[in-house]
Amino acid sequence: MAVPKSEDQKILQEHSQEKNKSCFILGASGETGKELLREILKQQKFSRVTLIGRRKLNLEGLLYSNVVQEVVDFEKLDESAVAFQGHDVGFCCLGTSRAKAGADGFVRVDRDYVEHAAKLAKAGGCRHFILESSKGADSSSSFLYLRTKGEVENRIQALEFDRFSIFRPAVLLCDRQEIRPGEWMARKVFGMVAYFFPTFMSIPTTTVAQAMANLAVMPAKDRQKVEVLENAAIHALGQSK
Repeated sequence: MAVPKSEDQKILQEHSQEKNKSCFILGASGETGKELLREILKQQKFSRVTLIGRRKLNLEGLLYSNVVQEVVDFEKLDESAVAFQGHDVGFCCLGTSRAKAGADGFVRVDRDYVEHAAKLAKAGGCRHFILESSKGADSSSSFLYLRTKGEVENRIQALEFDRFSIFRPAVLLCDRQEIRPGEWMARKVFGMVAYFFPTFMSIPTTTVAQAMANLAVMPAKDRQKVEVLENAAIHALGQSK
């Protein structure tokens, strides 16, 4: 298993308290998004956390008492531009599947909705945009999934945020509430592979969420404006405390 560098641990500890900084999360109802929200709140990384989505989530308990929820219509997102204003960091875990939404619907959500949200975030003052993409993302790929992920990466990079962080996890391991055809067996197989080769073909959603939350409070290395974290790097950063 990859071990994070000691200097990364030191930097993370020094910057773990981001007082008076706010963030928003797109896709907080998804598997990674739910873990990300819990991680951010547990570690008290931000003074204000806003969830932006098409419906309100049922969040119970003291942990969620300071969470703000903004309900938006992604087909009319400009009407909700105010929801994207005043945030320092934006996390995007928004996505669907081709099986669920069809080819056109998948592209619309994973590329068009994400790009539109990023534009509003940039206009609203967001300086750091963190995107959950996918291993193998490539705008020239012949596979729709990887091509779409690559296209949205390129489009957001063109917006020129002060800092743009791209996470490219491999197969996500989680206990999904919505069981999709073939996923149960796939999780079992990749789970066994992960036992022997933890950073090769898969990664737990909890690790991705921890890495995203950790990176958000760390300064960019060498003042990079665009950084890409592949699966092994996500594993390492997700283990930092």
